[in-house]
Amino acid sequence: GTKNRFDANSQDANPRLLTSLLLYGEQTVIPVPDIDRTSYMLMLGANPAASGGSLMTMGDVKNRVRGVKARGGKLVLIDPRRSETSEWASEHHFIRPGGDAALLLAILHVLIAEQKVRWAEVRRRSHGSERIESLTRDFAPADVAPAIGIPAETIVRIAREFAAAPSAVAYGRIGICQQELGTTTSWLIDVLNLLTGNLDREGGAMFPQPAFDLGTLSRKVVNNHHGRWRSRVRGLPEVGGNLPAAVMAEEMETPGPGQIRGFVSILGNPVASVPNSARLDRALAGLEFMVSLDFYINETSRHAHIILPGSHALERSQYDVVFHALQVRNTTKYSLPVLPPAPDSRTDWDILYDLSMRLGGVRVGLPLLDKALQLAHRVGLRPTPDLIVDLAVRTGKYGDKFLPGREGLSLRKLKDAPHGIDLGPLQPCLQERIRTQDGQIQLAPPILVDDVARVKAWLAKTKAQPADVGLVLIGRRQLRTNNSWMHNCPSLTKGPDRSALLMNPHDASRLSLQTGQHVRVESRVGTVTVKLSVTDEVMPGVVSLPHGFGHQQAAATLRVAGPLPGANVNLLTDDLVLDPLSGTASLHGVPVRVTPAPTPSHSQPASHTP
Repeated sequence: GTKNRFDANSQDANPRLLTSLLLYGEQTVIPVPDIDRTSYMLMLGANPAASGGSLMTMGDVKNRVRGVKARGGKLVLIDPRRSETSEWASEHHFIRPGGDAALLLAILHVLIAEQKVRWAEVRRRSHGSERIESLTRDFAPADVAPAIGIPAETIVRIAREFAAAPSAVAYGRIGICQQELGTTTSWLIDVLNLLTGNLDREGGAMFPQPAFDLGTLSRKVVNNHHGRWRSRVRGLPEVGGNLPAAVMAEEMETPGPGQIRGFVSILGNPVASVPNSARLDRALAGLEFMVSLDFYINETSRHAHIILPGSHALERSQYDVVFHALQVRNTTKYSLPVLPPAPDSRTDWDILYDLSMRLGGVRVGLPLLDKALQLAHRVGLRPTPDLIVDLAVRTGKYGDKFLPGREGLSLRKLKDAPHGIDLGPLQPCLQERIRTQDGQIQLAPPILVDDVARVKAWLAKTKAQPADVGLVLIGRRQLRTNNSWMHNCPSLTKGPDRSALLMNPHDASRLSLQTGQHVRVESRVGTVTVKLSVTDEVMPGVVSLPHGFGHQQAAATLRVAGPLPGANVNLLTDDLVLDPLSGTASLHGVPVRVTPAPTPSHSQPASHTP
């Protein structure tokens, strides 16, 4: 019954989920690039070479991304860092962190001014197109270029190339989501795809049709609403039934009715991943009671009074409900357990189901079913994940509908195909996927239209800043250690240090700093000491520090990860700075100051087995 629920999406995908909810009526209706057939791809703030294709699930990432260019198409990458993906791109352009929304509005300005918009198709499929035309008038490329760092002529060229391509798709990811203008930027990507006729079209942005429809589950669990309740202290809205993770600490610290005094952490490490993590670390230490579902004693679970270790992923069956709903090609795959579980182990499902039943019962919203589940639990019967997968797949688009002799999918057929089943390329299907009341795209939701004022404010503020003053911090992802998940695995953490702060040579010269030197990085909320690497990989005015490092707090129990070099970047990120529409933390574009620091001691905390 609590409304104090938090998940990783407010560190990651909420801008995308909220955009889908506002435009298409359901947060899980997410367009993905039809990368195998596109001839022009505009990629903003994404790095599939390291992420594997976030919100764009695909195998053979390298050849698929490189394939755009290899078959005569063009991949244009926009990013403050020349990332690993830039090696596969046709061209890369630095952009000032936070400038993506302004860039997209400038591109739309060109398309509208030069009459390259397919207005008839847009009006047939959506409401609100007239608002888009008026919104872009104040974003001429010449006015936007000085603030974002991309020349006006480049913006105009990209706009014309995008409109002229036989097929094109704009795609953005972490870099556009983890900023103060994340939701508006996500929205403008969809607007660009629609206005050029590339939404729900081969080679454009298309909608997967999964065998297990995540939308059906989402509608039953969280419903299709936004802002049904708000956080107690700051008044930030829920998205998908969850409040922003950035408010957890203040909700634990602030006295009064509704103060969080007990906490359950499910397979997460928010002390390492939530902004201003030192504040959350202190808040967790002051709780009356805390439970962690985990089999590591990490920075977060070390505060728990009870740790419930679930069975390992290799000891249970697996069906990726989320990632199949984001595939660039429709597929389905079920995995049997690789190893037999220990006799006394419980899966995370078992643990959470039993806890829920003991706290009053699982509620699915149907009184008879709720009562039946409670009666079944009393006699030792329970639904299983495999049962739910079977029900969802058999009643889904490709299922056998429980009809004898009918062709179609079932769990049995998935088990008989251990390498998965190819269900074919993406197909135009928006009309069956959309969930708005009138079946039309809501192209200009008021809260997004109104938020363009913040884009104007960002432009004005950035233009007014003197050159060569201040630095902003962005993160970066390390493929080898998969965020921080693999940092306790020796074979994946060996090799060169990957935790250094990257700085452009221009800034290093200005600050009299050099590669290999230890520096202090200071933000409003904290300070860390890290090693510096001077490189033209990042644009002037920007420094980059990877997330997932800095395990010294848990060095006694994370025996491999604890002694690793590096600092927790979220000691610097600010819990008070976020996208107010979605509550997503602004983990990129953090103002920082970098100064020389003494070389730290090489002594490491003692390790021991708990």
